[in-house]
Amino acid sequence: MRLARGFPIVAITGPRQAGKTTLAKMAFPDKPYLSLEDPDMRSLAESDPRGLLSRFPKGAVLDEAQRTPQLFSYLQTHVDADARPGKFVLTGSQQFGLLSGISQSLAGRVGLVQLLPFSMGELIGAKRLTGELDELLFRGQYPPLYDRDVRPGDWFAGYMTTYIERDVRQLINVRDLSFFQRFVKMCAARTGQLLNLSSLASDCGITHNTASSWISVLEASYIIHLLRPHYRNFNKRLIKAPKLYFCDTGLAAWLMGIREPEQISFHAQRGALFETLVVTEFLKARFNQGFQSNLFFWRDSKGLEIDLVLEEGDELKPIEIKAGQTVAPDFFNGLKKWAALSNTSGRPAWLVYGGERELSSGDITTIPWKKLSRIIPVASS
Repeated sequence: MRLARGFPIVAITGPRQAGKTTLAKMAFPDKPYLSLEDPDMRSLAESDPRGLLSRFPKGAVLDEAQRTPQLFSYLQTHVDADARPGKFVLTGSQQFGLLSGISQSLAGRVGLVQLLPFSMGELIGAKRLTGELDELLFRGQYPPLYDRDVRPGDWFAGYMTTYIERDVRQLINVRDLSFFQRFVKMCAARTGQLLNLSSLASDCGITHNTASSWISVLEASYIIHLLRPHYRNFNKRLIKAPKLYFCDTGLAAWLMGIREPEQISFHAQRGALFETLVVTEFLKARFNQGFQSNLFFWRDSKGLEIDLVLEEGDELKPIEIKAGQTVAPDFFNGLKKWAALSNTSGRPAWLVYGGERELSSGDITTIPWKKLSRIIPVASS
């Protein structure tokens, strides 16, 4: 792992049930494992942090490290005295303060990995990727839905109950949790859309400030991702609002009330769910390589939009996303107008769609959803 060769501490954060602990154990099998969810271990970390760290001269995996925030200061002293790369591995959820603890005490000493649910490439490698697009959109990609016999609806119901009852109550003072539950469902119905906080607040019966605060909670806990608009103007007035995407299509579909994969085929939000799938695949690739997002969208005030723009140095790579299985001529309109406005005619562009065949039309390559990994950049280790 690149980060383990360059930092004395590696931190793995992400949503609940994304596989943070499993990844840490697999990537560092020789390191002792300590769960700070264990009351005895947590008590020892709180009462004698120096003694705890001295037991592991070669380092350890500290699971749910945010449960003992006072440990971070002692870790700083410990790794400053012995800064061997990859000594300690921390796992935890951002919403419980892992990143705030890192920024306050361990800045410059930690390589950060943000772990989202399985990518399509990982499912293909494990021979678990369904052959049906609607089934994938319905099931989503959380690991527990692929390593045990559980219905997605049952699992998502329990997941949301745990998330709201445990995580949200610790983050914000919500007098009536039903308002927050309604808010999350309203967000799911808006996946793939521009974020309009005023409209969202009005529909949920809450204030604009409350909606803004709750959006921050959902983003910090990796339920949603806000895709920012690209700043490059091309002599057009640009939209400034971000687009809202759920980090997992299965959770979004369940919150929309979809209970069977067959319902997705004719659902009004099928296109938005497919766009969510594609955007999050690119996001996972960045996070899995230990990088921050380099993803944007582009939209001007006249409605011309490119669904996804990859910023790689000075180069912008445009990608359009269409859920249809048949390629229609108008699928390419946005990419052609983009090329004209940005003076990038002749440069490669991509269209990702819900069909099966790979096609080429001039500078535009049409990629079927199953072959999406072919155009996702992978950095060398």
